Amino acid sequence: MVEDEPTTAAAHGEYVGRVAGFELAGTAYTGQEALRALSNGGIDVVLLDMNLPDRHGLDVVRAMRAAGDGTDVIAVTSARELTVVRQAASLGIAQYLLKPFVFTALRERLESWANHRRTVEGQEVVTNQQSVDRLLSRPRATTNNTLPKGLSPESLDAVTGLLQEADALSAAEVADRMSSSRVTARRYLEYLHDIGLAVRRPRYAATGRPVIEYVWRALT
Repeated sequence: MVEDEPTTAAAHGEYVGRVAGFELAGTAYTGQEALRALSNGGIDVVLLDMNLPDRHGLDVVRAMRAAGDGTDVIAVTSARELTVVRQAASLGIAQYLLKPFVFTALRERLESWANHRRTVEGQEVVTNQQSVDRLLSRPRATTNNTLPKGLSPESLDAVTGLLQEADALSAAEVADRMSSSRVTARRYLEYLHDIGLAVRRPRYAATGRPVIEYVWRALT
Protein backbone atom coordinates (compact mmCIF):
# COMPACT_ATOMS: atom_id res chain seq x y z
CA MET A 1 0.00 0.00 0.00
CA VAL A 2 1.21 3.50 -0.85
CA GLU A 3 -0.41 6.15 1.36
CA ASP A 4 1.25 9.17 2.97
CA GLU A 5 -1.31 9.72 5.76
CA PRO A 6 -0.50 7.28 8.59
CA THR A 7 -4.00 6.91 10.05
CA THR A 8 -5.47 6.43 6.59
CA ALA A 9 -2.82 3.83 5.84
CA ALA A 10 -3.58 2.02 9.09
CA ALA A 11 -7.32 1.96 8.43
CA HIS A 12 -6.94 0.78 4.83
CA GLY A 13 -4.40 -1.82 5.93
CA GLU A 14 -6.94 -3.15 8.41
CA TYR A 15 -9.47 -3.37 5.57
CA VAL A 16 -7.04 -5.38 3.44
CA GLY A 17 -6.46 -7.81 6.28
CA ARG A 18 -10.18 -8.48 6.49
CA VAL A 19 -10.41 -9.65 2.86
CA ALA A 20 -9.97 -13.39 2.51
CA GLY A 21 -6.89 -14.32 0.50
CA PHE A 22 -5.17 -10.95 0.92
CA GLU A 23 -2.31 -9.93 3.17
CA LEU A 24 -0.74 -6.50 3.49
CA ALA A 25 2.86 -6.86 2.37
CA GLY A 26 3.85 -3.42 3.64
CA THR A 27 3.16 0.29 3.59
CA ALA A 28 5.09 2.98 1.73
CA TYR A 29 4.52 6.63 2.58
CA THR A 30 6.21 8.13 -0.49
CA GLY A 31 6.55 7.26 -4.13
CA GLN A 32 10.26 6.57 -3.72
CA GLU A 33 9.61 4.14 -0.86
CA ALA A 34 7.05 2.38 -3.04
CA LEU A 35 9.44 1.97 -5.97
CA ARG A 36 12.16 0.69 -3.65
CA ALA A 37 9.80 -1.88 -2.13
CA LEU A 38 8.56 -2.98 -5.54
CA SER A 39 12.12 -3.53 -6.74
CA ASN A 40 12.38 -6.35 -4.20
CA GLY A 41 9.50 -8.22 -5.84
CA GLY A 42 6.82 -10.32 -4.18
CA ILE A 43 3.98 -7.79 -4.60
CA ASP A 44 0.85 -8.86 -6.46
CA VAL A 45 -1.14 -5.63 -6.47
CA VAL A 46 -0.47 -2.06 -5.28
CA LEU A 47 -3.04 0.15 -3.58
CA LEU A 48 -1.79 3.56 -4.68
CA ASP A 49 -2.72 7.05 -3.56
CA MET A 50 -2.34 9.72 -6.22
CA ASN A 51 -1.34 12.63 -3.98
CA LEU A 52 2.03 11.71 -2.50
CA PRO A 53 4.52 14.12 -0.93
CA ASP A 54 7.39 13.48 -3.37
CA ARG A 55 5.66 12.65 -6.66
CA HIS A 56 2.26 12.06 -8.19
CA GLY A 57 0.89 8.54 -8.14
CA LEU A 58 0.73 8.52 -11.93
CA ASP A 59 4.46 9.20 -12.03
CA VAL A 60 4.98 6.21 -9.74
CA VAL A 61 3.14 4.02 -12.24
CA ARG A 62 5.16 5.46 -15.13
CA ALA A 63 8.39 4.72 -13.25
CA MET A 64 7.18 1.17 -12.56
CA ARG A 65 6.45 0.53 -16.22
CA ALA A 66 9.72 2.11 -17.35
CA ALA A 67 11.53 -0.31 -15.03
CA GLY A 68 9.65 -3.22 -16.55
CA ASP A 69 7.46 -3.71 -13.49
CA GLY A 70 4.02 -4.89 -14.57
CA THR A 71 2.53 -5.18 -11.07
CA ASP A 72 -1.18 -4.36 -11.11
CA VAL A 73 -2.26 -1.08 -9.52
CA ILE A 74 -5.52 -0.08 -7.85
CA ALA A 75 -5.78 3.67 -7.30
CA VAL A 76 -7.15 4.54 -3.85
CA THR A 77 -7.40 8.30 -3.82
CA SER A 78 -9.46 11.44 -3.39
CA ALA A 79 -8.24 12.79 -6.75
CA ARG A 80 -11.36 13.47 -8.81
CA GLU A 81 -9.83 15.40 -11.72
CA LEU A 82 -10.98 13.95 -15.02
CA THR A 83 -7.48 14.27 -16.47
CA VAL A 84 -6.08 12.12 -13.65
CA VAL A 85 -8.77 9.47 -14.13
CA ARG A 86 -8.15 9.38 -17.88
CA GLN A 87 -4.39 9.10 -17.46
CA ALA A 88 -4.91 6.34 -14.90
CA ALA A 89 -6.97 4.43 -17.45
CA SER A 90 -4.36 4.95 -20.19
CA LEU A 91 -1.63 3.61 -17.88
CA GLY A 92 -3.64 0.46 -17.29
CA ILE A 93 -4.56 1.06 -13.65
CA ALA A 94 -6.94 -1.78 -12.87
CA GLN A 95 -9.38 0.03 -10.55
CA TYR A 96 -9.97 3.58 -9.35
CA LEU A 97 -11.54 3.84 -5.90
CA LEU A 98 -12.45 7.25 -4.50
CA LYS A 99 -11.96 8.14 -0.83
CA PRO A 100 -13.70 7.99 1.50
CA PHE A 101 -15.19 4.56 1.01
CA VAL A 102 -16.70 1.73 3.01
CA PHE A 103 -14.97 -1.60 3.60
CA THR A 104 -17.23 -3.44 1.15
CA ALA A 105 -16.15 -1.12 -1.68
CA LEU A 106 -12.49 -2.06 -1.26
CA ARG A 107 -13.31 -5.72 -0.65
CA GLU A 108 -15.27 -6.01 -3.89
CA ARG A 109 -12.51 -4.37 -5.88
CA LEU A 110 -9.88 -6.67 -4.45
CA GLU A 111 -12.05 -9.72 -5.02
CA SER A 112 -12.85 -8.57 -8.55
CA TRP A 113 -9.14 -8.09 -9.26
CA ALA A 114 -8.36 -11.55 -7.87
CA ASN A 115 -11.09 -13.19 -9.96
CA HIS A 116 -9.83 -11.44 -13.09
CA ARG A 117 -6.28 -12.55 -12.38
CA ARG A 118 -7.34 -16.17 -11.90
CA THR A 119 -9.16 -16.00 -15.24
CA VAL A 120 -6.16 -14.85 -17.26
CA GLU A 121 -3.14 -16.23 -15.42
CA GLY A 122 -1.31 -19.13 -16.98
CA GLN A 123 -2.35 -18.15 -20.50
CA GLU A 124 0.56 -17.99 -22.95
CA VAL A 125 -1.53 -18.03 -26.12
CA VAL A 126 -5.02 -16.67 -26.71
CA THR A 127 -7.30 -19.13 -28.44
CA ASN A 128 -10.10 -16.88 -29.67
CA GLN A 129 -11.51 -13.37 -29.65
CA GLN A 130 -13.32 -14.00 -26.38
CA SER A 131 -9.99 -14.79 -24.74
CA VAL A 132 -8.53 -11.54 -26.08
CA ASP A 133 -11.48 -9.51 -24.82
CA ARG A 134 -11.30 -11.14 -21.41
CA LEU A 135 -7.56 -10.55 -21.17
CA LEU A 136 -7.83 -6.86 -22.05
CA SER A 137 -10.89 -6.14 -19.94
CA ARG A 138 -10.38 -4.51 -16.55
CA PRO A 139 -11.85 -6.09 -13.44
CA ARG A 140 -15.11 -4.44 -12.45
CA ALA A 141 -16.61 -4.22 -8.99
CA THR A 142 -20.34 -4.35 -8.42
CA THR A 143 -20.43 -2.05 -5.40
CA ASN A 144 -22.38 1.17 -5.89
CA ASN A 145 -20.13 3.55 -3.99
CA THR A 146 -22.34 6.61 -4.35
CA LEU A 147 -22.97 8.94 -1.44
CA PRO A 148 -26.32 9.09 0.35
CA LYS A 149 -28.84 11.46 -1.20
CA GLY A 150 -28.13 15.08 -0.35
CA LEU A 151 -24.40 14.65 0.27
CA SER A 152 -21.87 15.99 -2.22
CA PRO A 153 -18.27 14.77 -2.75
CA GLU A 154 -16.97 18.35 -2.53
CA SER A 155 -18.57 19.04 0.84
CA LEU A 156 -17.55 15.63 2.13
CA ASP A 157 -13.96 16.39 1.18
CA ALA A 158 -14.21 19.72 3.01
CA VAL A 159 -15.53 18.12 6.20
CA THR A 160 -12.89 15.38 5.97
CA GLY A 161 -10.18 18.01 5.64
CA LEU A 162 -11.45 19.91 8.67
CA LEU A 163 -11.45 16.79 10.82
CA GLN A 164 -8.00 15.77 9.69
CA GLU A 165 -6.59 19.18 10.64
CA ALA A 166 -8.31 19.46 14.03
CA ASP A 167 -8.14 17.44 17.23
CA ALA A 168 -11.93 17.23 17.43
CA LEU A 169 -14.88 19.21 16.10
CA SER A 170 -18.57 19.43 16.90
CA ALA A 171 -21.28 19.79 14.29
CA ALA A 172 -21.66 23.45 15.26
CA GLU A 173 -17.94 24.09 14.76
CA VAL A 174 -17.94 22.38 11.37
CA ALA A 175 -21.05 24.30 10.34
CA ASP A 176 -19.41 27.58 11.31
CA ARG A 177 -16.26 26.84 9.30
CA MET A 178 -18.23 25.71 6.27
CA SER A 179 -20.93 28.39 6.53
CA SER A 180 -23.59 25.68 6.56
CA SER A 181 -26.33 24.59 8.93
CA ARG A 182 -25.65 22.33 11.91
CA VAL A 183 -28.03 19.75 10.48
CA THR A 184 -26.05 19.60 7.24
CA ALA A 185 -22.71 19.44 9.05
CA ARG A 186 -24.01 16.68 11.31
CA ARG A 187 -25.13 14.60 8.30
CA TYR A 188 -21.61 14.61 6.89
CA LEU A 189 -20.06 13.89 10.27
CA GLU A 190 -22.49 11.04 10.90
CA TYR A 191 -21.73 9.61 7.47
CA LEU A 192 -18.00 9.59 8.25
CA HIS A 193 -18.83 7.94 11.56
CA ASP A 194 -21.02 5.32 9.91
CA ILE A 195 -18.30 4.26 7.46
CA GLY A 196 -15.65 4.12 10.17
CA LEU A 197 -13.63 7.22 9.29
CA ALA A 198 -14.56 9.20 12.40
CA VAL A 199 -15.62 8.46 15.95
CA ARG A 200 -17.99 10.29 18.27
CA ARG A 201 -17.24 11.23 21.84
CA PRO A 202 -18.76 13.59 24.41
CA ARG A 203 -17.07 16.89 25.22
CA TYR A 204 -17.81 17.90 28.79
CA ALA A 205 -17.99 21.52 29.90
CA ALA A 206 -18.25 22.99 33.37
CA THR A 207 -22.03 23.26 33.10
CA GLY A 208 -24.76 22.00 30.83
CA ARG A 209 -25.11 18.92 28.69
CA PRO A 210 -22.02 17.50 26.94
CA VAL A 211 -21.49 18.35 23.28
CA ILE A 212 -20.92 15.53 20.82
CA GLU A 213 -17.65 15.99 18.99
CA TYR A 214 -16.12 14.01 16.16
CA VAL A 215 -12.54 12.80 15.84
CA TRP A 216 -10.92 11.74 12.59
CA ARG A 217 -10.44 8.00 12.58
CA ALA A 218 -9.25 7.55 16.13
CA LEU A 219 -8.00 3.97 16.34
CA THR A 220 -9.24 2.16 19.44
